[in-house]
Amino acid sequence: QVQLVESGGGLVQPGGSLRLSCGGPGFIFSSYYMSWYRQAPGKERELVANITTRGGSTNYADSVKGRFTISRDNAKNTVYLQINSLKPEDTAVYYCVAVQGGIIRGWGQGTQVTVSS
Repeated sequence: QVQLVESGGGLVQPGGSLRLSCGGPGFIFSSYYMSWYRQAPGKERELVANITTRGGSTNYADSVKGRFTISRDNAKNTVYLQINSLKPEDTAVYYCVAVQGGIIRGWGQGTQVTVSS
């Protein structure tokens, strides 16, 4: 099981920005697809974005296209989620996920993002 740790969440006003980070020790980071999920109160967990092993391809949920950017730095074993133009409906716990061979190999503990004035 891959161990992951997220950071960068917090309380931000609508229209603000945050950058989430995620990494972990003890696995060959560059061989994993990485994804970000989120779960809002009372809602199912939702795939937000994912990125291929070298960062050459990314995908986003329709609800975040144009506002969120996923990226990775394999030299630092870190994946990022830049979130801009935040809306109250972006309030959720954001999770980092490592995927290999089409199978989820590990989840982070989550980082809370709260968008409120």
